Order: sequence, then C-alpha cells, then structure tokens
Amino acid sequence: MARRLRVSEVSDGQMGGQKKIKNMEEFAAVSGISRPTVSKYFNDPDSVRRSTRERIETALERYDYRPNIYAINQNRRLTKNIGIVVPYLADPFFAEIARMIERLCIESGYRPILFSSHGEPAIENENMDSLRAIKPAGVLMAPLGRASDKSAIDAFCRNVPTVLFDSNIEGMGEAFVGSDNHSFVSQTVEYLNRTGEPPCFFEMRHPVNPNANKRRTAYLSMMEMLGLEPHVIKIEGSGWGFEEIGRQGGLGVLEKKLLPTNTVLCSNDRLAIGFLSACCEKGVRVGRGKGCSLRVASHDDHPFSRFTCPSLTTAAHDYAAVSDHAVETLFRLIESGGRFDRRTESLFPARLIMRQSA
Repeated sequence: MARRLRVSEVSDGQMGGQKKIKNMEEFAAVSGISRPTVSKYFNDPDSVRRSTRERIETALERYDYRPNIYAINQNRRLTKNIGIVVPYLADPFFAEIARMIERLCIESGYRPILFSSHGEPAIENENMDSLRAIKPAGVLMAPLGRASDKSAIDAFCRNVPTVLFDSNIEGMGEAFVGSDNHSFVSQTVEYLNRTGEPPCFFEMRHPVNPNANKRRTAYLSMMEMLGLEPHVIKIEGSGWGFEEIGRQGGLGVLEKKLLPTNTVLCSNDRLAIGFLSACCEKGVRVGRGKGCSLRVASHDDHPFSRFTCPSLTTAAHDYAAVSDHAVETLFRLIESGGRFDRRTESLFPARLIMRQSA
C-alpha cells in the first residue's frame, strides 16, 4: 500500500533552520498547498488566485525551494492534454474513476481526453494511435488485460509517459496504481464465514477483467487458510454485460439446485446485481431477516449496489485514493521527463460495507 508523504519525511538536510526541499511534491506537503495547485502555479502563476499565489511565493522563500526551471520549461513545450483510457466506459466503476481523474486534471490546468476501448483490443490499439497524434503530456491507462495487444501497449508506454491503473500488465508503464484484490476477498470471506455458512464463489468461466482471476485465487487461499472446502461456481457468458450474465447464470444455478451452501460470494457487484435479479424471479429471499434463505455478498461497491433490493454487502474500492494517487504519480512522471528510476506499484486496500444482503 502506498504511504502518503509526511512532513517529517520530506528531507534529510537543513538550510537556514528549514528543511531542504527536493521536489515539487515535497514542497506541496510542507507548505500545506495541494499538489495540483502547486503544479498549476508553476505552469502558469496567473492561473491561480492572487491569495494562493502569495501563499505559494511566501512558502518558496521560507523553504528556499527553487524548482527545476529546465524541467518546467520542457513541460511547457508539451501539450496540456492528458489521455485517459478505460476498457468499458458503460461500466459504472470506470465511469466513476474517470470522473474523478478528469476533475483532478482540470483543476491542475490540464485538458483530459477520455477514450473507451469498448472491450475490444482493436479499439484499444486505435485509442493509442489517436493519443500519439495529439502528443499528450501523459496518459492514464486501464488496459483490457489479457485481451490487450501487449506488444502494442509496451511500444506505446516506451514513447508516451504512461501510468497504468486498475489492471496491471507487469513491466509496462512507469507505474501501476490499483486496488488490492486480496484485501477485498479476505475481508468478505472472513466476515461471511464468521457470521454464517462459508461462501461459495460465483464467477464467469471466462472473465474479461484480469482482476477476477486474482479474486478467485484470493478466495481459494482464504478458504484453505481457514481450513474450509472451497466451492467455485463458474457460469457461461462473454463480454462486459455482467448483469445479464449474472442473471442467466443465477437462474441456471437456482433451477438446478447447484448451490453447495446458503452463502454466495460474487466476483464483482455487477454479477451480484444479476444474481439478485435471478433470486427475485425465483422467489428466493436474500438477506439475514426472517424468511430469508440465502446470503449474497460481492466486491467493488458499484455505485448502484446500495440501491439493490436488498442492498448489497460488498468490499469497496477507495475510489478517491486510487484516483488521487494515479494522477499525482502521472504529474511526477511528467515533471521528471517521462521516466522514473524504477517502476512502482501502489495498491490500496478495500473497506467492507455491510448491508442487508448479508
């Protein structure tokens, strides 16, 4: 998990009784001014309010910080475009992440340009070609994963400052920022086992998102650690229409009485929404109340999960932390000339949200 910078850690030297500041990120931390605002000031001092400009200039004198003028001038020769690429914009998870990233870029004086790959590798490649043409300052990319043309992504990342998010492709991009899938599943499995029958795992046989495989692996690991027999239920279906896939798979499982336990843990919330629909059609009551025969939980905290009936117990992404860190990492990458000394990976843990379905 990435640690946020503390003031006490920003410097190993002293100058005039004040800490020696080494870069813009440290300057923002000690001055108490947001990192995007500081970046906006250095790109164009007149773009921030006069009072903010005066605070920054006072802090520059106090901490004797002198930014790398050469690097800033180099950055000014770049376009102010930031590319954002997601695999499937109709998925509310990616819509929410993209919304947060866009706002952060706009607040820092950049122009975000959003691309969706529509779940298709050919379109993902076309998006990268389009981005090359507009010469972006940097790109935040959530690749398709296993379906991606990895050679095309590798070539793109070598030419354009790129930070990957959500879906990691080892060794590509200068950094990866995402959620810790083991944290998601370990919390749901532990809670469900502690409060009732152990869960079975409900997933697509051929998932399109690589995070699904990590979640299955985490489920198997947790069940083994707890000394319990795992049960993985694989349903048919392809593409990104997870709700309908979950519904059809759920109907089949319920009709054939294939559930080995009265607790179902879905790989993601969109599958769970479909499964809840199947339960409703079959007259199966979900929850912990009187007359309920099944518990259902999942992962992601889909923006609609609180409005299902019953509301869905889930492990939530830290949307804000992932978005903030991804954007901050890209800005540092741009300011460093498009390359880091080494590739970094930052994972953020989930937060268990208990609702009526379990």
